[in-house]
Amino acid sequence: MNWSLGRFFTHHRDRRWFPIQTHKLETAEQKYRKYGRFSLLLSWVPFIGDPITVVAGVLREPLWSFVLLITVAKCARYIVIAVAVINAV
Repeated sequence: MNWSLGRFFTHHRDRRWFPIQTHKLETAEQKYRKYGRFSLLLSWVPFIGDPITVVAGVLREPLWSFVLLITVAKCARYIVIAVAVINAV
């Protein structure tokens, strides 16, 4: 969902109602360009994960690489949680 929001709704970025301020969007784009698509591996992190996925859509990250990296990140997160729970029991 976030990828599609970034991909298809940023042409409205000059509108007053657009929820992201222009300078914040530009800063996020610069950081994404600096760290590249592998920053999507941080998509599971609270508060920064969703903005990263939106910026990936804005910068037209190919859907196949987006889905692959998000899947790896989310699966790794839940594997770590499952191992922690099993070891706690």
